Amino acid sequence: MPSTDARPGVRNNEGRCHTITEMIIRPLAAEDRGTWEPLWHGYLEFYRAALAPDVTERTWEALIDPTSPVHGLVAEQDGQLVGLAHLILHPTTWATRPTCYLEDLYVAKPWRGRDIARRLIKAVYTFADESRAATVYWHTQEYNAAARSLYDTLAHRTSFVVYER
Repeated sequence: MPSTDARPGVRNNEGRCHTITEMIIRPLAAEDRGTWEPLWHGYLEFYRAALAPDVTERTWEALIDPTSPVHGLVAEQDGQLVGLAHLILHPTTWATRPTCYLEDLYVAKPWRGRDIARRLIKAVYTFADESRAATVYWHTQEYNAAARSLYDTLAHRTSFVVYER
């Protein structure tokens, strides 16, 4: 018997309807540590970065500390974390309200191309609006063409060049 659920579904070869569960974008929670960490390491691997374990530990502590300016959002599908966004609210000399820096954005490989990154960025925008942030900004690598094509639809590219020591 077909599902009476009103949510969108997919019919399999036997004609039965299977409900597609909703993607949930939500704040990171302390109980997410075990499922957050593989995403974090996937993100670091993508950017060819290696961090000492104490940096990961400190990052996690900041993400779950409600008094920290560092915040985390996650994308959850079928009870599994499939993406993350880490953001920092900070003061600026260019506005009277804080600004929001989207420092890390990652979607696990099997889940890419499903609009998860777009939904995470829109959730960052909502968080920033609710936090009364004046702006949201982020950086990406020049070679990250797939992400940049998405970013071009959600924000404007600035002329700034980043330097670091």
